[in-house]
Amino acid sequence: MEREVIVYSTPTCPWCQVVKKHLDERGIAYKEVDVSSDQQAAMDMIRKTGQQAVPVVDIDGEHVIGFDQEKIDQLLAARET
Repeated sequence: MEREVIVYSTPTCPWCQVVKKHLDERGIAYKEVDVSSDQQAAMDMIRKTGQQAVPVVDIDGEHVIGFDQEKIDQLLAARET
């Protein structure tokens, strides 16, 4: 099943790099959104999650705040079945 994964991040965020590395290692395709250069995307992220901090990972509409590997893997596994 094709899933939509979006990573809201900034270039200077070390945890954003960790999230993207984890997804890359699992072979998960994702769209990266740089909220430092896209004000509309930043406002959308805040509206959807109530969070201003990054990373935020959106997996088919479910949001993970920060690098919560267990939750990310859980959501990805649920989409694989």
